[in-house]
Amino acid sequence: MDSIKDSIQQVILDPKYHDIFGILKGLRNGAIYGSKVRFAHALVMTFLFRNGSVKDKIQLVIKATREHARNLATFVFIYKSTLFVLKTTNGKEQDIDTFIAGLLGGYFVFGRGGKSSVNQQIVLYVFSRVVLGLSKLTVKKKVIPSLHNDVGSKVWPAFAALCWGLVMYMFRTDPDVLQPSMKTSMDYIYLDSNRWDSLRTLLWHNE
Repeated sequence: MDSIKDSIQQVILDPKYHDIFGILKGLRNGAIYGSKVRFAHALVMTFLFRNGSVKDKIQLVIKATREHARNLATFVFIYKSTLFVLKTTNGKEQDIDTFIAGLLGGYFVFGRGGKSSVNQQIVLYVFSRVVLGLSKLTVKKKVIPSLHNDVGSKVWPAFAALCWGLVMYMFRTDPDVLQPSMKTSMDYIYLDSNRWDSLRTLLWHNE
């Protein structure tokens, strides 16, 4: 038994197989991370804002969690597999390979995978991080002069102000263009807080 364990240990630690096992572990980590992140989010949002029985809500939470986990795991698999193929083909790793692998994974998993609420939230989350990263990059590459050593201290205030200014303007003029879950949250915070007909509906419940 010990000899079998030693043999397996030698295989999984062999540099020749590192990329292959890296793909498998990426698949595993994507599924676990997706489950952890989505379960907590779906549980709170579903029980706070969705109508229906407890059974229906639990099914929605499980469905969203499964989709998030599957999509992240699939993306990691496509991404790391593509990197492996490109590295094997070119004989070395190149920075552009990550962009190509990301394009393929993004297209097949989150693009052609359907415009579900889970996919939209993941892509929009990534998009917001990309925009913020690009903003910081303009300062880092000296496209925009920085007055501070900390890049974020210059970019973040403008980024935050622009995001909130735009979303509040859209909520006022064209709320239907916002993501449904965001619109629901904003309705609750900004519109429902304008309506009450008694002390009860002012302090404890919406009208």
